[in-house]
Amino acid sequence: MASIATSGKRVDGVALEEKVKAMYRAVALQPEGEFHFEMGRALAERLGYAPSDLDAIPSQAIESFAGVGYYFDLARIERGETVVDLGSGSGMDSFIAALKVGATGAVVGIDMTDEQLDKAEKLRLAGGIANLSYRKAYIQSTGLGQGFCNAVISNGVINLALSKAAVFREAARILKPGGRLALADIVTESQLPEGITCDATLWAACIGGAMQVDDYVAAIESAGLRVRQLRDNPQYQFISNNAQGAARKYGVKSVSLVAVRN
Repeated sequence: MASIATSGKRVDGVALEEKVKAMYRAVALQPEGEFHFEMGRALAERLGYAPSDLDAIPSQAIESFAGVGYYFDLARIERGETVVDLGSGSGMDSFIAALKVGATGAVVGIDMTDEQLDKAEKLRLAGGIANLSYRKAYIQSTGLGQGFCNAVISNGVINLALSKAAVFREAARILKPGGRLALADIVTESQLPEGITCDATLWAACIGGAMQVDDYVAAIESAGLRVRQLRDNPQYQFISNNAQGAARKYGVKSVSLVAVRN
């Protein structure tokens, strides 16, 4: 991971990757700790996850859930489909996707953090879940084949990438024609200033990397996807003072959307 310019200054990609890994290592290993964001089952239910789905998956995956919205109603995952989860973390969304695709479908979780992958894989093995696998890779370079899947899902992760455009191009590449990208993520209503966008700590906290929402949609559509629906997620609430201040001043917020590959 290199660096990216933001109005003349640069975000240090190496420092950012290390901060992101450190933060999500702690999310996997110490979910009871203090973070810039809310986690766990109460958050998941408030965002819209069905209690019946949560009851059917490992509780340890739910306790490390750090997503920002609900999108499965937009994804409309069907039995027999193949789904890729970008930034699968400790596995909550990938476990739910595995429920929805059934025994004839398949789910692949992509993550770069060893501790997250290890936790998700141990839970998968303990649950005997055969239609789910995990792969260590970057979300902008999954290593999967072109036209690999019917749906790509992601929750609160793409804002952490230096190049959102690269992630959307990769999603379009691995989707079959007519396939769906369904996600929840953090965006802004107005452009963030350099003091925030060049701070790797704020970026890792899901603030500094947030993209202005119109630019976010434009990046998705430039990759060959067409956004069909986008909605705000007011149920998601920032808990740190820095995040709350940015939310008020710059309109930092959670959205869910679905886009279809042309």
